[in-house]
Amino acid sequence: MRGLWIEVDLGAQRLELRDAERRLMAFPISSAANGAGERDGSGCTPRGRHRVRARIGAGAAPGTVFVGRRPTGEVWRPARGGAAPEGDPILSRILWLCGCEPGRNRLGAVDTMRRYIYIHGAPDDAPIGEPRSHGCIRMRNADVIALFDAVPVGTPVEIHE
Repeated sequence: MRGLWIEVDLGAQRLELRDAERRLMAFPISSAANGAGERDGSGCTPRGRHRVRARIGAGAAPGTVFVGRRPTGEVWRPARGGAAPEGDPILSRILWLCGCEPGRNRLGAVDTMRRYIYIHGAPDDAPIGEPRSHGCIRMRNADVIALFDAVPVGTPVEIHE
């Protein structure tokens, strides 16, 4: 590949930003608790070739809570002495993915973009490095902000097991 691309290894629970010559950044991630898969409603992380379709949240405060890709005005704070909140809150930044392989992760019942699959921030006390999400690739807030700042719309994303 030429230029920048993001490589997501579901087995290793790791995301790397690469160029033609080297790894530029590497981060632990959390992918879907339901494993890999492309079907709508599966709660799985889609595999294959994707690209960053939209970047959402530039300049938002770390921990900003997003609902429907819009900031709510809230900033997430760690629970005092408790566990991470239920669900899969979307925090700090969103890289919205679009599939590039018709019939695999684009169009019909396997469309990554229509499934609202993102790379996004998660609560800092949420487990990272193990499958726990509802389908998205979630990251620590500082990590997703660093990645967001490094990639433009159109950046290729390869997701594999």
